[in-house]
Amino acid sequence: MASTYTPLGVEKMATGENAGTWGTKTNTNLQLIEQLAAGYQVQTLNAAGAGANTTTLSVSDGALAATLATRVIVLGAESAQAITGNKIVTIPIDVETWYFIKNSTSGAYTVQFKYVTGSGDSFTWSTTQKDWRVLCATANDGTNPDITEVSLTTTPAGSDTQIQYNSSSAFAGSANLVFDGTNVTAAGIVTAEGGQLTTIGKALVMGF
Repeated sequence: MASTYTPLGVEKMATGENAGTWGTKTNTNLQLIEQLAAGYQVQTLNAAGAGANTTTLSVSDGALAATLATRVIVLGAESAQAITGNKIVTIPIDVETWYFIKNSTSGAYTVQFKYVTGSGDSFTWSTTQKDWRVLCATANDGTNPDITEVSLTTTPAGSDTQIQYNSSSAFAGSANLVFDGTNVTAAGIVTAEGGQLTTIGKALVMGF
């Protein structure tokens, strides 16, 4: 019986297999496991033409070269890869793990991370999201695999000095409510329902 491999390339040696090379293969497996737990890889995207070109991330059985056999992946380049169209990055249908991934591209284009086939969810960086994301790849039944974001972003929404608020379970910033470190400024109409509007230490000035 020959050896088999996990979806991420770790060799599962059969009993009596690999006589004389067992030690070498075991060391490779241990390196793969270390890479899967804490590896770092930069993956240049397919930038040919101006279309939604696809970059396929594959698994190399029993080898250390696969981008997917790493925990941290930078899509693009360290100093940001210029792209001229929306990009797609695919992973094999049986891969199931989680990653720290950065969209390191420049240009007003999206980057989508998805399974190569199936009808499950994917994740797409918008044209302005050039940041890190934690993504969980869940193969499920192989028909409807999902890419789910584990949201850990600390980048505030809105513009500088805008106060954050909950907008449909996501952070947003309001141009009508800002704080400069000393004063809070509210633009437009402020309504106090069911109670009273109170100021402490300052007069409330109202103009009509």
